[in-house]
Amino acid sequence: MKATPVKGTNDFLPAEVRLRNYLQNEIVQTYQSCGFERIQTPILEDIENLDKSEGGENLGLIFKVLKRGDKFKKAVENGQMEALADLGLRYDLTLPLTRYYANNRAALPAPFKCIQTDRVFRAERPQKGRLREFVQCDIDIIGTDSINAEIELIYVTAKALLNINIKNFIIKINDKRILKDMLLSAGFTEEQLDSVCITYDKLAKIQVSGVIEELKEKGFAGEAIEKFQRILERGEITLEEAGEYCSSQEYVDNLQSIITKSEQLANGDYRLQFDSSLVRGQGYYTGTVFEIESPEFGSSIGGGGRYDNMVGKFLNEHIPAVGFSIGFERIVSILMANQYEIPSFKQRAAVIYNKEAILKAMEFAEGKREAFDITLLERGKKLGKQLNQLTQLKYDKAFILKETEIEEKDLQK
Repeated sequence: MKATPVKGTNDFLPAEVRLRNYLQNEIVQTYQSCGFERIQTPILEDIENLDKSEGGENLGLIFKVLKRGDKFKKAVENGQMEALADLGLRYDLTLPLTRYYANNRAALPAPFKCIQTDRVFRAERPQKGRLREFVQCDIDIIGTDSINAEIELIYVTAKALLNINIKNFIIKINDKRILKDMLLSAGFTEEQLDSVCITYDKLAKIQVSGVIEELKEKGFAGEAIEKFQRILERGEITLEEAGEYCSSQEYVDNLQSIITKSEQLANGDYRLQFDSSLVRGQGYYTGTVFEIESPEFGSSIGGGGRYDNMVGKFLNEHIPAVGFSIGFERIVSILMANQYEIPSFKQRAAVIYNKEAILKAMEFAEGKREAFDITLLERGKKLGKQLNQLTQLKYDKAFILKETEIEEKDLQK
């Protein structure tokens, strides 16, 4: 039998779990202090819901759960291989949330502001930064199409990052409707937009020449590519310039209002930036999209957007929604690599006792638990080795119970 975890999943040592718990608690407390309420949904979803969720490339990464018993045998006997699975593991928290809202709408406030911090699963090819099981931290607002929802989500998410000492980040923002109009004006067709967007989203990595070359390889019309190339070669596209291609000035005005008001709330702690190439991979985004970049982390550490059509798939009516997700795993991995110290954390201590003094040790430990998290350790043959191990495990103190006295040792000095 194998002792190692399945590829793309992790075992977490106690120090890692402490950091993960601390970060999750800080993030959730920030969200709750801003009026968001925590919910939970099952990790399993109906496969039809997952398949119809417009999750972009993630739809090819769904872990499917086979039917059981007679239902499985019947599907095999009838050669219905496409019908072998009836359930799947959630690949993000958005589809489960929209189903949850549709099922529980009568018991929920309007608008509904919620928190989700939970595991999701994707059948990725395991590599650095790509796991098969990972945690997402989301906040969402369902039931309002006001741009104030975007402003609030940006502010609250940024506040959570600042509270865990993530600084100097940039929140990039775009509107998929503006992007769509810009691409249509270049001559691409509606059916081609998703493919063009996938390439355009790589602009920062492969530059204009790389984008144009990939569009040619995909076989798009030369005239559309040439016109799009002229747009890109103008350099960084401002929101005002993007508005030249937009069918509705309202989209531009709304985005500008979100940026202006969010910058005022940022008070210089972070920046907002319009990015015409920001796409976000999920097909369910309908309007505003945003992504957080951190020079310190060298990559995206969060993202989200408006998905006004998702709830309607269940209720057959228009229910607007918008959400923002923090890249929890990415933040944890980098903080661990930088040996991040948890601030203002309750100190940890060990009570070391002789075997026959268990009751005395437990009574003593109970009296210290208001000030410390306490572990009890029966004294070993080599006290020095025990103390060294506690030091390596980042314990702050050791209380050594002797017959007539208690010796206190500071382990981190």
